[in-house]
This record gives sequence, structure tokens and C-alpha cells, in this order.
Amino acid sequence: MPGRIVVTGGEGFIGRAVVNRLLERGWHVRVIDDLSKPESRQGDRSRTGEVEYIEQDLTDSGRTAALFEGFDACINLAARIGGIGYFHRHPAEILAENNLIYSSTFNAAVRARMSRMLYVSSSMVFESATRFPSREEDVARIPPPRTAYGCSKLIGEWYCRAFWDQYRLPYTIVRPFNAYGIHESPGEEVGYAHVIPDLVKKILEGQHPLEILGDGQQTRCFTHVSDIADGVVTALESEAAVNEDFNLSSPVETTVLELAEMLHRICDPGRPFQVVFVDGFEHDIRRRVPDVTKAKQVLGWEARWRLEDKLPEVVRWLETSMGGDPAGSVVADG
Repeated sequence: MPGRIVVTGGEGFIGRAVVNRLLERGWHVRVIDDLSKPESRQGDRSRTGEVEYIEQDLTDSGRTAALFEGFDACINLAARIGGIGYFHRHPAEILAENNLIYSSTFNAAVRARMSRMLYVSSSMVFESATRFPSREEDVARIPPPRTAYGCSKLIGEWYCRAFWDQYRLPYTIVRPFNAYGIHESPGEEVGYAHVIPDLVKKILEGQHPLEILGDGQQTRCFTHVSDIADGVVTALESEAAVNEDFNLSSPVETTVLELAEMLHRICDPGRPFQVVFVDGFEHDIRRRVPDVTKAKQVLGWEARWRLEDKLPEVVRWLETSMGGDPAGSVVADG
């Protein structure tokens, strides 16, 4: 099945893992990215295989259409994205620019007569979920997300169905849950990145006691980025995934407090674990747990990596990227 594929946002955190998996599977890849995220600007561009990189703002519909010509499919990862602090600071920008990206890329896929649009949505579409674990069909039954980012990702899912209804553009929707791994940098402010790089940065910079947003009882299902990339490509290559949607996640539920203690043991094992709870953000979801049965039954996919097995390499990478000693933990007085 491998052919020629466009990956929008392919230099981002999840995008880079997806591109590596596509190359392993023998696809010819065109990466289109505006390099607006720190992760994308750090790309080494040294990966082997059939891959080309184009820097482009995907809100430019004319240029986007030209770049899609001659390609068979698209994995659509491009979006304005960040941690919960970013969502609260830039809601209008997120909603407006993501809508422009969807309009541009979906129309370009139709013009190029692509055989599949694989849209990478988000677990944030389940912000209003009341049933746990949450199933794919729950998205149509629950109230819409409360954040602009969650709403924008749900709008992208509507693009998939609308472009199938009118133009017969086949689609697949995947929803990653709380991706983590190397190549995701912490933000300059708390909440601008996701919780793992945020917490590691605080610990490595010597914050003690460690500040936890909210009461620490918020739960997430942390999923290694390599597992998500494998799920994305598996869905792309499956005929059974046409016009279907899938949750891609580890099924293991972890509290933020449990996560913080795991990271503390790795980063600063010689000091007692102490935390202080500070006010969190308004839309910090209490619980987010997916049902992953459909992906297992239809795609034969399930997450392989346990959180505790992969956190040490994430910490080592962050130590190096922050200028610390990758061979040992960074401990400072606080």
C-alpha cells in the first residue's frame, strides 16, 4: 500500500514520530510545516528514506493546494496547539487559525483526488464526557468542548464528515491521548507545554516543594509517542479504518500527583517528595479515560509502553536540552 503522502505539521512532536514510522513502512513523505513550534525548529532533517521538507504556512490555500498535487494521502497534524496555559491565553488565535488550516488542507486534498485524509484529532473532544472509559460514539452524544482548542479539534472531525458527504473524500479520525516522549520541550511559562515537560523543568530547576496545579487528582492516560505513531500509520494502512474514528491511548489511568512522584524519583531521588497545591486553570479536566476496544478489535492496535518504562529517557532528553548533565540528575537547592 505505501505510496506518496503529505504530513502536515510533520516536524512537530507527534509528527516527527509519525514520519519515522512512515519511512519504516516504505512511504515517500512530504513534510509541510511552518516551523512555529520549538520542537519543529529543532528538527535535524537527517532521517534516511524518501522524505522532503517544505516550510509553509498552511493557512495559504493557494500554496497548500499546489503542494498536495501528486500525492495519494494526507496525515493532517497541523494545528495551533500547546498546554492548558496556551489554550487559555490564545483561544481566538487557536480557533481562527486551525479553521483556516482545515479549510486549506481539506480543499487541497479534494483537488488532489487523495484516497485518504487521516485527521489527527485530540482527546480534548471528550472534555464534557461523563462516561468512563469514553467510547468513540460518545463524542456525538456529549456537549461540545468548553475550550477553543477542544472545539477546534471537534470542528476538524466535522470537516472529515462534511468533505466525505459532499466530495467523497475518504477519511479516518484518530484521537491521541496525552502523548509523551522525547522532542517535546517545556514552555517558557507553566502550562504552555504539557504536564510532563512542565513538571520535569520545575524539578530540574530545583523547585522544592514542587508546585502542582489544582489538587493533583486529575487523571490522564499517558501514551508514548511511538505507540501513537504506530497507531496512526496502522489506521492509515487499514481499509477497515475508512470513514471510522479511533481512540489511540494507553488504558492506564494515572493521577497528576502519581506522575509527579514518578518524575521526582527519577530527577531528584535524594530529596523527600514534597508538593504544594496552587490554583489551576479554569478548564482543567478532572478525568480523561478512553475506551480503546475499537482500535484493538478493528486495527489490531494497542499501546505497548508503560509510563514508568519510558519516563527515564524523557528526563534524560530534557536534561540535555535544558543544558544539564544527561548522565545524572540535576539537583539544586530550593
